[in-house]
Amino acid sequence: MIDSLLKREIAKRPDRVRLQGRILFLTEDPALIRRQLAGEDLPWDTRNPANNPKLRDDISTDEITPAHFCFYFDETLGEIPYTGLKCGSELPIQRGDARRGGFVAAVSGKRRGKGSSREQSPFAEMCAGIKLVIAENIERIYKQNCQNLGLLTSTDFSLIERIRAGQEIALSEFTAGEDEITRQVIEYGGLFPFNVARMQGKVSLPAIETRPRPMTVAEKIFARHMISHDGQVGVPAVKPGDTGFVRTDLRFSHEYVTPMAAIFFERYVGKDAPVTDASSVIFFRDHLTFLDEVLSEEKRKMGLLDLAGQLKLKQVDFARSRGIRLHGELTDRKGSEGICHSIMLESYALPGQVVVGSDSHTPHSGAIGCVAFGIGTTDVFNSWITKDVRVRVPESVKVVIRGKRHPNVAAKDFILKILSMDYVRSGKALAKVIEYAGEAIEELSVDERATMTNMAAEIGGFTGIVAPDRKCVEFLMERRGMARSEAERLIDNLRSDADAQYAHVIELDAADISPMVATPGDPGNGKFVRDLTIPVPVELAYGGTCTAGKNEDMDMYAAVLQDALRQGRRVADSVKFFIQFGSQETRDYCIQKGYLEIFKRAGAQVIEPSCGACINAGPGVSTRNDQVVISAQNRNFPGRSGPGQMYLASPYTVAASAVAGYIVEYAPAEEKEPALA
Repeated sequence: MIDSLLKREIAKRPDRVRLQGRILFLTEDPALIRRQLAGEDLPWDTRNPANNPKLRDDISTDEITPAHFCFYFDETLGEIPYTGLKCGSELPIQRGDARRGGFVAAVSGKRRGKGSSREQSPFAEMCAGIKLVIAENIERIYKQNCQNLGLLTSTDFSLIERIRAGQEIALSEFTAGEDEITRQVIEYGGLFPFNVARMQGKVSLPAIETRPRPMTVAEKIFARHMISHDGQVGVPAVKPGDTGFVRTDLRFSHEYVTPMAAIFFERYVGKDAPVTDASSVIFFRDHLTFLDEVLSEEKRKMGLLDLAGQLKLKQVDFARSRGIRLHGELTDRKGSEGICHSIMLESYALPGQVVVGSDSHTPHSGAIGCVAFGIGTTDVFNSWITKDVRVRVPESVKVVIRGKRHPNVAAKDFILKILSMDYVRSGKALAKVIEYAGEAIEELSVDERATMTNMAAEIGGFTGIVAPDRKCVEFLMERRGMARSEAERLIDNLRSDADAQYAHVIELDAADISPMVATPGDPGNGKFVRDLTIPVPVELAYGGTCTAGKNEDMDMYAAVLQDALRQGRRVADSVKFFIQFGSQETRDYCIQKGYLEIFKRAGAQVIEPSCGACINAGPGVSTRNDQVVISAQNRNFPGRSGPGQMYLASPYTVAASAVAGYIVEYAPAEEKEPALA
């Protein structure tokens, strides 16, 4: 494999580019979108931005390429861009519109490309003719996916006039401010040609010369895994801004990404080329197990169910041909072995490791003190060649939660509170490591810590991490059967130094945080349940996904439902309540604890493991615009889990609301007045 790549001809792209075509402004006003699709070019005042229409902020990858269309993994995706884009209450862009419009650039506001790490989004834009994305700021994984594919990105709105004037633009304007490696990736037109040039010795990797310094726990892990200029693994120290490649311990992908990565690998590397160190690569079939139960007849007629089946077959074939472990579907009943993040934490990841995965919620495993982060398709298939991934050591933000939490408050309430803060909502935490600390964090179990690290993805962070401690040791002993001495050895010196530097410190008192919800549209729309001004009736309640399908999440659902049963109550007649396990290990835990009987008696429907409703692919999805859902999942972007109005909340709040029939806080039984029983 390497020999063939060493002989391949690789060249840089031209040092000047001329972008010939129209510019699509993704505005909040759907009428302006439709006018552009009809052929009108909007005037745009780059000198006086206040004169311009309001651009859409927070455009998620769910809106660029809705989940069902990600069953395509070829150039057909060029028909899809922006079909999920919500402007007001409308979806003004239909299939094929962007491609037919002759657009060469797409412009939007803050936090473009948030959410899922799906590389189908920038790939779809490229296939539709888009060559440049302009936004006020751009989410890390989406931006890196653009760079890896060769799609240009910029935050410079002055480019609009120059494109319209037909001027040539120096490629250096798109590399300005980027690190040395990213600059060369852009110059070579993508990560794969850069990596081939790297193998051929045509590119220079900057030496990391940082002298020993106080470091955060994440920086210590980066330093241990960074590849030095002489090819050795490990350097004495790193600091934010240092760039290079880190040697990964584990690489995983699921059926949404593996097929596209496999096709890229076969196309660019070789049909029969082996994967480097297949024993450290893991595949999962976890996203689409229950798709047939919720896919509409319209989408079936489009052939999307058949396409989803092709994703499965391609992944199975590639895994078998390369000797890669695949956690797949169950053979005796419908469902999967488990969600990738759940199984990675339960069975694979270890403190101090670097773990990369094809999903933005890969930081889940940071709960036991490893640096785990999401990567896109091109990064995935390149890592199969080199076993490393490029990084620019991020700054860290420390989130300190002190004090003792209320009995009805969970980690989900903590993270929803953090997401509602101006520092996060304004995008200041983008691409930073989110390190959680403080007495309230130390008291959380590893399962609950995983909720915090998992949802660093919603913050827009590079990853989330908790320094491993006695709770981590206990987790490894109980869940992995590891000897105490071995677990303690793994966590040795995995703590931030007392004088480590942070870009920002957020301090909260757990006593000030009561049960939260995020109102529909964005996980950052957090407010206290008590501050809802009117009762909010719910039709669907959903507890599950990687974020809320863990053992301790099941403890919470069971506690609420058991309280209800003691009072002669159960799930309200007006509500369907679904509880979905994150893994078979969690299902077994529920059987051992007697929870399945509690769930059944209380009227909740139990579902085998899968990502399910969280990606619009299983029971619990909404089917009407006016349908209200309360969910313990991690995202409520428009269209993410159906057309309805989704509120996010903790397992406690979701279960309590399912019983009440409207959104309420959970009040543990001992706190209730006897008259309410």
